[in-house]
Amino acid sequence: MIKCPFAGLSAMRTLINPSDCYIFRQLCWVEVQKRLLKTKSARGIKFREDPTGDHGSSKRPREPSADKKCDREALNPKVVKQTEKQSVPLQNEEATKSSESFGHWSQGLKTTMQDPKMQVYKDDKVVVIKDKYPKARYHWLVLPWQSISSLKVLRGEHTDLLKHMQQVAEQMVQKCPHKSSLRFRKGYHAIPSMSHVHLHVISQDFDSPCLKNKKHWNSFTTDYFIESHDVIQMLETDGRVAVKEGTSELLKLPLRCHMCRRELPTIPALKEHLKSHFPS
Repeated sequence: MIKCPFAGLSAMRTLINPSDCYIFRQLCWVEVQKRLLKTKSARGIKFREDPTGDHGSSKRPREPSADKKCDREALNPKVVKQTEKQSVPLQNEEATKSSESFGHWSQGLKTTMQDPKMQVYKDDKVVVIKDKYPKARYHWLVLPWQSISSLKVLRGEHTDLLKHMQQVAEQMVQKCPHKSSLRFRKGYHAIPSMSHVHLHVISQDFDSPCLKNKKHWNSFTTDYFIESHDVIQMLETDGRVAVKEGTSELLKLPLRCHMCRRELPTIPALKEHLKSHFPS
């Protein structure tokens, strides 16, 4: 039998267990609070009073729970919306990367230039392929093996490479069986739709079912098409290729015959007119 030393003379009684004494529990809880506040206050842990008043129990003080915080955020519609907004750009970026790796249409030339069936000439610097969607009877593309995305990244050090590309293009024209009856142009699109710089070698008959709209026509018959020798001259003079502002608007110009400058209303009418200049 143990007497409670904290009850005082007026409340002296015998107890089997000191923790059964309410005053004993109060004093123990206060002492525990003091010690815990000294040792753990730096961590920012808050202790809540036991609403039952049973301070002598063995329950641990409540600490912030990361899991509960995540649960609260998951239930909060504002947090859910913010998370969705943040995830969308990431998903788009991943989709873009994956599309480039698995052959986005704008990257198609990089795949086609490796296809032996499409190659008509190659050396250690360039490869010549048939255009998959030719806009004339004869339409080839001269591409460097070196990775060059567009005209914008060309600099003075690329001059020799472009001169070689032009020489190869001229060789292709000389090998053409109809070179005496056809005229050829060699040049670049100012703003190409396909990645990897490429030189067009195209006959001027434009006799092809793949030539379907105004954009196709104007991309080869206006200043949107930059002659190869002009590109080389810009690199030699300025060290870069300058594309004029508003060049993209050239694709919207009316259909005009590149031989006589007559304006035609539609592509079928234009093709019919071209037969007078290039009889089959």
